[in-house]
Amino acid sequence: MDFNTGKEIIDAGFSRPHDPGCHTEQSRNTGGIVQNAVSKSVLLSLGQKLRSRRKALGLTLEQVAHATALTAGFISLVERDLATPSIASVSALAAALSASMGEFLDSPPGPETLTRADRRQVYAVATGGMRYERLSNVFEGSTLRSVIVHEPPGHRSEPVSHPGEELIYVVSGALTVELEGDVTILRAGDSIHFSSRRTHATWNHTTETAAVLWCGTMDIFGEGEATSPLTGGTFS
Repeated sequence: MDFNTGKEIIDAGFSRPHDPGCHTEQSRNTGGIVQNAVSKSVLLSLGQKLRSRRKALGLTLEQVAHATALTAGFISLVERDLATPSIASVSALAAALSASMGEFLDSPPGPETLTRADRRQVYAVATGGMRYERLSNVFEGSTLRSVIVHEPPGHRSEPVSHPGEELIYVVSGALTVELEGDVTILRAGDSIHFSSRRTHATWNHTTETAAVLWCGTMDIFGEGEATSPLTGGTFS
């Protein structure tokens, strides 16, 4: 249960607890109890699954890094379960590896047309990281994905670049957004809209959790069809 929102938190991945001194795409445990609701085998962690898939395709860390705009060093940390990626980074990695998100994480089911604040499920890639509330539904022709992101203090995401566009609106707190070296501080009520092909990252530079409305075209739930930039394979 998230004691700030009263919502149950679902752990969508199998990453181990992390060094509390490192904040790259991970954060300190905020005290919430995370329930693991994943039905897939727990024999392999998220990192092990990513590494196994990459090895099966005969790809190097550098090739995957080039395709995702993530660094080879960060991907190596993820594969060794020493860093927790955001769902956007997992989506980028899955696409590069010609795999669906469902092969690595269990995303929450799409809601109905309407969502209620007190009924939305809160989920996370791993304990103590960013928490997400899914807002968007999926239907024929839909391309928009939307979540409320709860970004903990000190959390800094890994710079990433990918096709599409996204909009960030700060609901509460404050957030630093970096776009290809340009740094902007967003406070409650501020927003930014940009092409996702521009290398971007966020950082919660404050001592309070920031709540952010994120809308974008990246398939962070793994429900659409995509083509790998490395293998050219189409998957869904």
